Amino acid sequence: MKLAIVTAFPPSKVTLNEYGYHLVKQFRINDRVKELILLTDEAVEPEDVNFEEDGCKVVVKNCWEFNSYKNIFTINKAVKETKPDAVLFNLQFLKFGDKKIPAALGLLTPYRCRSKNIPTIVLLHNILEQVDLNSAGFTKNVVLQKAYGLIGTVLTKFLLSADLVALTIQKFVNTLKDKYKTEKVALIPHGTFEMIEEPDYSLPIGPKKVMAFGKFGTYKKVEVMIEAVEEVRKSTSEELEIVVAGTDSPNTPGYLEEMKQKYKDVKGLHFTGYVAEEDVPRIFNESAVVVFPYTSTTGSSGVLHQAGSYGKAVIMPNLGDLTDLIQDEGYRGEFFEADDVSSLANAIKKVVENDEYRLELAQANYKAAASLPMSEVAEMYLDHFDQIKKKR
Repeated sequence: MKLAIVTAFPPSKVTLNEYGYHLVKQFRINDRVKELILLTDEAVEPEDVNFEEDGCKVVVKNCWEFNSYKNIFTINKAVKETKPDAVLFNLQFLKFGDKKIPAALGLLTPYRCRSKNIPTIVLLHNILEQVDLNSAGFTKNVVLQKAYGLIGTVLTKFLLSADLVALTIQKFVNTLKDKYKTEKVALIPHGTFEMIEEPDYSLPIGPKKVMAFGKFGTYKKVEVMIEAVEEVRKSTSEELEIVVAGTDSPNTPGYLEEMKQKYKDVKGLHFTGYVAEEDVPRIFNESAVVVFPYTSTTGSSGVLHQAGSYGKAVIMPNLGDLTDLIQDEGYRGEFFEADDVSSLANAIKKVVENDEYRLELAQANYKAAASLPMSEVAEMYLDHFDQIKKKR
């Protein structure tokens, strides 16, 4: 198969870049793929696609830009020029821009591909029916929220013109089936990026690091974690450090710089900035616990799967999607009430003061992560492409 993937890819800062990296990595070493065409944004150079493993040829085609109104045409042109056997879109609703019109126009691209009779699968990481538009940074205006809901319905119908829409959470599958009366949706789990040998679960000598990882400022707020650790410090003998690993969300530029100034007097607080792919293992391995300071969710969590692969205990808000994921895929965590400093402080204290409990959570999460590596997820996509071809 000559497979094209429309996705962001490191060093691009566009959302889902890391997921795109691991998709490409697994498709590249799969015997069923003879050539990969990476349809990506302008930030990526051919030398950025650098893997140690032997694998198929990868062609980099820069054909879209974040917030460009032309993406629907430039991606379509790239598909026409490269002539793939199949196209996979790695998407969420703000994939192509944080401005509403270019974001919406970009989501029409799968419809254009499908109309050319090219087997097309859309991997959709979130659905607007399950997104808190206020917390996720879309809008606080109630009228506009209703308008975006209507627009989201129209865009989802266009996405469903693809041969298949793949979703990472069963609840999302059920929602689209019920609302749109379609069978062109399937559950393909998120998968675990990197599976390492089972760790010994020991921690580095020194303070225990409480870490949050991701893009912050919309529904991921570091204030609650910083203040919760400060509260824990008042009643524990454990030495704690706070690590905020990642960057601003595209919707909230300057957020982390504001947090640096606001909490500049907090002891042991570290902001790492952008974490390169090669530095991810170190960031996780040095951490005692991974905290999810979310006020809402927009889909499956890549950070949860990463934490599992490195054998880490997690502390999570008691929110729908994360709770469902825990139940569906076998992860375990200590829960707290979202945006509640005291509740999070109690959860952190329970984990950092009890190494036996921390170990219990860490081992359960590694087991859950190991049960579905990214290589199996890649096989699922290739199986679906084969089924699409047979139907035709």
